[in-house]
Amino acid sequence: MIKNKPWRSFVCAQAVMALVAGYASPAQAEYPDNPVHIIVPVAAGGGVDVMARMLAQKLGERLNQTFVVENRAGAGGVIGSRFVSMSAPDGYTLLYTPSSLSLSVVVNKVPPYDVTKDFTPIVNVAISPYALVVNPSVPAHSLKEFIAYAKANPGKLSYSSAGVGSASHLAGEMLKTMAGFDMVHVPNKGMNPALIDLIGGQVQVLFASVPGMLGEKSDRLRPIAMAEKKRSALMPDMPTMDESGLPGFEVANWAGLLGPAGLDPKIVKKLHTEIIAILDTDDMKQRIKTLGYDVIASTPEQFATQLRTDIERWGAVAKRAGLPTN
Repeated sequence: MIKNKPWRSFVCAQAVMALVAGYASPAQAEYPDNPVHIIVPVAAGGGVDVMARMLAQKLGERLNQTFVVENRAGAGGVIGSRFVSMSAPDGYTLLYTPSSLSLSVVVNKVPPYDVTKDFTPIVNVAISPYALVVNPSVPAHSLKEFIAYAKANPGKLSYSSAGVGSASHLAGEMLKTMAGFDMVHVPNKGMNPALIDLIGGQVQVLFASVPGMLGEKSDRLRPIAMAEKKRSALMPDMPTMDESGLPGFEVANWAGLLGPAGLDPKIVKKLHTEIIAILDTDDMKQRIKTLGYDVIASTPEQFATQLRTDIERWGAVAKRAGLPTN
């Protein structure tokens, strides 16, 4: 019996190694080996939601796994975004969000999260530009003419927005500061009501999202300049604020994919590579353009820089405007 002990020890050792290997194998499975949930922090049906569903379908086809889009709207995108920030960084809960992710930090007295620390940027997919638009009663056809008119008529112009703390609100405040004139802010409950007030003449100025205004007749509103550093493919003939005399003026609603903080770089790389390949197809480019967006297809590093820049820029604007108020 004593002579058999070495053999028994060898058999036991092999059994233990097999058991350990059995426990280790699930962790070694290739990502994703379970359904992936993409949280969209806005209501279903809008451009961001539709884009998320298009990407989820393509990712599912390419990675042979289910990608489920789940809308968790509310509190200006905070509810869904916070849910992702508190999720496990395993790649199975992701966030597809508009730029309200950054705005929610600068317009709240108590920030709901730290965008630069609580999320892992993966790819900034696309951007929907804003344009400075006026009611036809305003005798201006260029940014230079508009600024001159505003300065010559102090207090006579009012501008609408999608609400206090929205991108269209902060864009108006930034224009006032950079151009050196004053306007009265008239907040609304969304971009469509703000457009209606502009067309009806209740206000004279609005930073409108381009998709929302593309279907409007030219005699009902007048675009002055794009609020981007480069011209948009959606309105290629429209000059930018930057080239029209306000260098660095940029306002847009981007849409990008992030994960919780601590997401494995290998998962980030895999998702980024797949999405870039998807965005490089003519079909996806056209579908995104139809939604009113220009494709960005950024690197994770570029996306991280965008987030930091947004918070710094809008934080300064919000402070000058007397925000946060929530």
